[in-house]
Amino acid sequence: MQWVCEMIYLNWQIKINAIYIKIYKKAMQEITSFKNQMLIAMPSLRDPNFDKGVIFMCQHNHEGALGLVINHPIEMRLKRLLDQMDITVDDESIANLPVYAGGPVQQDRGFILHSSETTQWETTVKISEQVSLTTSQDILSAIACGEGPKHFLIALGYAGWNESQLETEMTENAWLSTTYDESVIFKTPISQRWDAAAKKMGVDIRLLSSQVGHA
Repeated sequence: MQWVCEMIYLNWQIKINAIYIKIYKKAMQEITSFKNQMLIAMPSLRDPNFDKGVIFMCQHNHEGALGLVINHPIEMRLKRLLDQMDITVDDESIANLPVYAGGPVQQDRGFILHSSETTQWETTVKISEQVSLTTSQDILSAIACGEGPKHFLIALGYAGWNESQLETEMTENAWLSTTYDESVIFKTPISQRWDAAAKKMGVDIRLLSSQVGHA
């Protein structure tokens, strides 16, 4: 009896997801920029750079788009990165923070996604009132001595799209999109961010397929 109830619930959830995606696709037609949004990789997207990935979009206009994968940590810890830059860090909790694979483009370049604050760093782009992107070394020095932004995430490389490429991928059901959420990006355990971002939309991402949007 229990397995029958579970099957009924599963079928119901799949139907709800399908209805939601239809509504979602209509809404997507009205969006002109995915800046300050989170892209959620569909289960069918098997590129290892983006598998079960969540990407925070830092820029999107008619020329292309740029974002950072926020849930693919690499083996490197922050201390190793700081050592390479001759920056000393004594706090073990900071030294052991993960470094992320932000994407396949320019993987030798660092990007710090962080909460927008009054402190001005040398090279910072304010994405919104809540979040900014910095690429200068001064913010790393501040983080090392415990004087960095309240929330931050350090990535090597970024995800990039040429003109109209992201729009094409959206129509091909490669991604879902939802609004920026501080808790998903900076507070949710890494392994749970993909599911958490989708649940923010009311969707069970693991029940979706590439065909849902075409139903």
